[in-house]
Amino acid sequence: MALDRSLIAALPAFADLGARDLDAILASARSSRYPRNSEIFTQGEKAEQFFLLLSGHIRVVRTTPDGEQVIARYINEEELFGIAIAMGTRTYPASAIAAVDCVVIAWPNSVWHDLQSRFPAFGASAYQTIGKRLQETQARVVEMSTQQVEQRIASAVLRLVSQSGRKTPDGIEIDFPISRQDIAEMTGSTLHTVSRLLSAWEDQGIVRSGRQKVTVTDPHALMLVAENRRRR
Repeated sequence: MALDRSLIAALPAFADLGARDLDAILASARSSRYPRNSEIFTQGEKAEQFFLLLSGHIRVVRTTPDGEQVIARYINEEELFGIAIAMGTRTYPASAIAAVDCVVIAWPNSVWHDLQSRFPAFGASAYQTIGKRLQETQARVVEMSTQQVEQRIASAVLRLVSQSGRKTPDGIEIDFPISRQDIAEMTGSTLHTVSRLLSAWEDQGIVRSGRQKVTVTDPHALMLVAENRRRR
């Protein structure tokens, strides 16, 4: 059964397209649900599809040659991902894991070139996504090489709040489950260090953290930590 065009009609990648074009884009697509912590694809797997996240959050994880896991980023709703074909690679460079229950649309790679030629806004959106992620990767490399661990962790929490923050009476909550180990894997630090810093920031009224939940209660103070401008 063909997917309903209303699923994508309001998304930036498909802006200004008519009903017939939307139906054509979805003709070869299928939707799937992935429960929390399930893999959508695995690092090194042959890339045969590309994807759009309709709902949920996805954790992108790379495994180093020595077996260490690094969280490269989180994918938010309405983002394209797994677009290895646009990067000219035959395999997925990382694993995509559902951070919460997710709904995903997938297309076979065989339609990629046709879609981007027939619908330039779609292709432009994909390459903008690649460019943005390259910039994020470069920024992360700079952080890892120039910032102290406290700054890196503060920057990572602020980035997550900016991308996926939800206002609550207590502050701005990262709107998906995230553990201290996840933050450690994002920042090249250890679980002990993340736990120590979050506990200290909680004592100072900067954050509130619980089981796989982090809420920033004082974003300005956390920004000062990230920029190493806080008075000791």
